[in-house]
Amino acid sequence: MKILILGAGAIGGYVGGRLHQSGADVTFLERDKRNEALKRDGLVIKSTKGDITQTVKTVTKASDGGPYDIVLLTCKAYDLDSAIDAVAPAVGANTTVVPLLNGMRHIDVLSAKFGDAKVVGGLARVGVAMNDKGEILHTSPFAAISFGERDGKPARAALVELDAAIKKSGIDGGLNANIIQELWDKWIMLCTLAATCCLMRGASGDILEADEGRAIVLETVDEGRKVAAAAGHDPGEKGMATIRSFLTVKGSKFTASMLHDLEKGAMVEADHIVGDMIARAKKAGIATPNLRMAHAHLQVYLARRSRGGIGNPAL
Repeated sequence: MKILILGAGAIGGYVGGRLHQSGADVTFLERDKRNEALKRDGLVIKSTKGDITQTVKTVTKASDGGPYDIVLLTCKAYDLDSAIDAVAPAVGANTTVVPLLNGMRHIDVLSAKFGDAKVVGGLARVGVAMNDKGEILHTSPFAAISFGERDGKPARAALVELDAAIKKSGIDGGLNANIIQELWDKWIMLCTLAATCCLMRGASGDILEADEGRAIVLETVDEGRKVAAAAGHDPGEKGMATIRSFLTVKGSKFTASMLHDLEKGAMVEADHIVGDMIARAKKAGIATPNLRMAHAHLQVYLARRSRGGIGNPAL
């Protein structure tokens, strides 16, 4: 099985690096600068599960090195259009596209481009970052990806092989027969975390210390649950208990990565994570006052960023 990964960034580099280390046939599609760095320095992973530096296969055109059985996408949602253009030449008649993005809108976009049958569901739970040297830093005790058929039918051969490769690599997760529900569950949690952290400029535990913090978090969670239920993917009481408990740990330092991006003046996935939840709510006639407030806040940030006004009160 041949796997193409779009970019050896934080998640793609970690997952691809572990797969390559265990013997999987992995190729990274890279821009020229990153490609040169990988050829010069190798793919460097510094991890709680063991450090590695290895030479990996790279291409700068998706048409090279194929045909590929799996194309793994780990880009940010705001880069999805350019990512599709980049990997399109690698998607052949028997290729399966496995996106590891958050939310749900990307699935519709990918299906429209490549065909519904080629696109499966996938998600990542990997605590990684890439430093200025291009090294991938994995500091958390967990690293997992999950994927599966969106219709719940038995997995195609390519996903069965990918599952075996993931397990051999030491990454947790693998095949998930209920991947769409998992995507919704994660989206509810992530949307709540991103909305509240960015709006209130603090970690989960900081928000809970505010007089109305806990109530606002729980209200926001319920907004997401109503949208999921309208789509036929209510997490149920057990699922919601898990989501709520994760977001209401006193003293927690857990923070949405969107807040880190915002504080750096970087691009954020506002529309994909928060805006799309609101759009689906509107179609279902569901009120989302907390999410609307947070999304408006993020839109103002993006507007100021686009005109160079971040950090400049005059703009």
